[in-house]
Amino acid sequence: MVEEETVGIKCYVNSVPGFRGILKQRYSDFIVNEVDCDGNVVHLTCLDAPVEVSSIQSCEFERQESAVENEELDNVKLLEHVEALKIIAGDSNAELVKGLLIKISEGAEDILTPVLLHPDSDKSHRTLVHNFFKGRLSFLVTDTVDGPDSRSKRIRIRFDAKYGGKGNGSHGKRRRDCRGKWSRYKRQKPEGPEYDSRGKDDWLAQKGKYLQFHLYKENKDTQDALMVIGKMLGVQPKWFGFAGTKDKRAVTTQRVTVFKQASSRLAALNIRLYGMKVGDFCYVDKGLALGQLSGNRFTITLRGVIAENDESIKNAAEGMRRSGFINYFGLQRFGTGSVPTFMIGAALLRGEWKNAVDLILQPRDGERKEISEAREYFMKTKDADGALLRMPHQRATERAVLTGLRKYPGNFLQAINNIPRTMRMMYVHSYQSYLWNHAASKRIQEYGIHKVVEGDIVYSENVKVEVEMGRQEFSENTNEVIVADVIENIEDDADAAISEVLFQVKHVTAKDVADEKLSIRDVLLPLPGSKTLLPANSIADVYSQLASEDSLDLQSCSHNVKDYSFLHMPGGYRRLIQLPVDFEWKLLRYHDATQPLVETDLEKIRGSTQGMKGEEGEGNPQKQAQADITVNHIDTTETTCHIPVPENLAYAVSSTDAATVDSTAGLVAIPQTAVVLSFTLPSSCYATMAIREVLKMPTSVAYHKSLNE
Repeated sequence: MVEEETVGIKCYVNSVPGFRGILKQRYSDFIVNEVDCDGNVVHLTCLDAPVEVSSIQSCEFERQESAVENEELDNVKLLEHVEALKIIAGDSNAELVKGLLIKISEGAEDILTPVLLHPDSDKSHRTLVHNFFKGRLSFLVTDTVDGPDSRSKRIRIRFDAKYGGKGNGSHGKRRRDCRGKWSRYKRQKPEGPEYDSRGKDDWLAQKGKYLQFHLYKENKDTQDALMVIGKMLGVQPKWFGFAGTKDKRAVTTQRVTVFKQASSRLAALNIRLYGMKVGDFCYVDKGLALGQLSGNRFTITLRGVIAENDESIKNAAEGMRRSGFINYFGLQRFGTGSVPTFMIGAALLRGEWKNAVDLILQPRDGERKEISEAREYFMKTKDADGALLRMPHQRATERAVLTGLRKYPGNFLQAINNIPRTMRMMYVHSYQSYLWNHAASKRIQEYGIHKVVEGDIVYSENVKVEVEMGRQEFSENTNEVIVADVIENIEDDADAAISEVLFQVKHVTAKDVADEKLSIRDVLLPLPGSKTLLPANSIADVYSQLASEDSLDLQSCSHNVKDYSFLHMPGGYRRLIQLPVDFEWKLLRYHDATQPLVETDLEKIRGSTQGMKGEEGEGNPQKQAQADITVNHIDTTETTCHIPVPENLAYAVSSTDAATVDSTAGLVAIPQTAVVLSFTLPSSCYATMAIREVLKMPTSVAYHKSLNE
């Protein structure tokens, strides 16, 4: 596992003591709501699809189509079939089937209900009836269902939808009609300027081409969730657009767009979706792209809090609110395995393609057995085909590399380039982040956090610009001038805009320092690239020294692959100190460690705390135990002081609280304390780094798991 100091996370902004608290004890303790470009927090508020005029028109079109396709059924000798069926199944059963045939001949497939014949316990006779329909009325489907009692069965008869007009996609091809004859009927497309024929025949032109919806998910990756939805809809993942991926081990809500899908189709999926829901549907003209958000709203619960007293908790929370936190790239940036992503990035920047492939595929600690076996098999045999068969489908990066090696044996660069560009560039960006973190720590250690110094980098005066590439608005709350992660498919004009933005920074002069108009919150540090400046002080040496230790030079390149070269990456700037926006905090008391302490969007919709089933039992019906929560619960949204809890406060224990009583000693268990922190951060900021500033503790998963033991 990567340690914080290894990736340069070493310092704190303030010296206020922290306290012990467990981060992400449950995934529902980490709630993330996207904030759109207009500053609106994205919530799931409704699961129902809106009523659409187009859907009513579509149903009418399908009804008319079905009637046209079956117009020849009037000429079918219905009496012949009915009379023949009377001999086999009896008069009453034949009359039931006759009624069904009449409805079909009138083109009323959309209102048909299956016909149930009278109970029949003779299997051989039922077989004779089935064969009759197969041979003479093949457009009707028959099956056997239970009768009114356990010993009897009855035959069910229904119209086969594939013979109707509901989109079998035969466009101009000859197909079977309901009599078994050939028909030249062609599905008629809706005509007129009100329809947009691109992608879907019956899509109204005045309706936006994209359906936007809010995706609510629990303990799932964004990509995995959309893959499931895509399979249910029968569309490819590339049809979806989103502004950014969200944490897996969390409860998150974000906007997603999909091309020309009806809201009713997605809403109907909710009953089948596990660990996620979709809702708040609307149609828009453009799909979402990476970077089209202003940030995220976090609601984070720290459980098992141990502090000297409540006042110390208040001091730690208020300290972070006032002074902010060092804007480090969090541990997630560098991977969770034993092979840090920045090491792979360094290999790519050196042009060591084989080494990079080996680092991606080499075995690592703590992985599932099947993944480890696939890795070990490849390292021993170098058999890409065999390793690909063994590698689970969820390991997209490893499978992409193995597929590349299978197609181009021995061509390690091609194998790496087989990884989607946004994914493989993360390795290089990880190395940039590694350099930035170390430079940030050196800046704090050498010059402190109270003032700017000569040679620091700040924005030029009155700079407020916007880059269409990522819809990043650079104002007082801006985090990065250029977000390296979204530099993708840049056109010439966009590249020119980036150059303009990157050069709207300057070095702090002695006069600037003397004027005392700048503060530490104005200081930027570069993500090194061809268009960024390094600080004009000793901090520049951190970049060059660390790069030199990894056999890299920021000013030269040993290969000609532009993607993996400092000389061709634009780079960017990032604020050294970040303040949380709309910061709130509160203390809670609780007895039950499995008790949800904050309502999710889905729970608010349902009006209770009954969520969805999860791996931790998160969705089981649970009592809110409001008495346990509200006792000594002081909301500090206005940064008011938390009233100290009297020592030795007695808690009443009801029958539902039996788990909190020590049955051997007859003593009431001491209630535990939780702290709930809510704040908004710009995109690409890491909430875990804000929590680190409050707790003054490491944020690694391994460390917080140890607190649970």
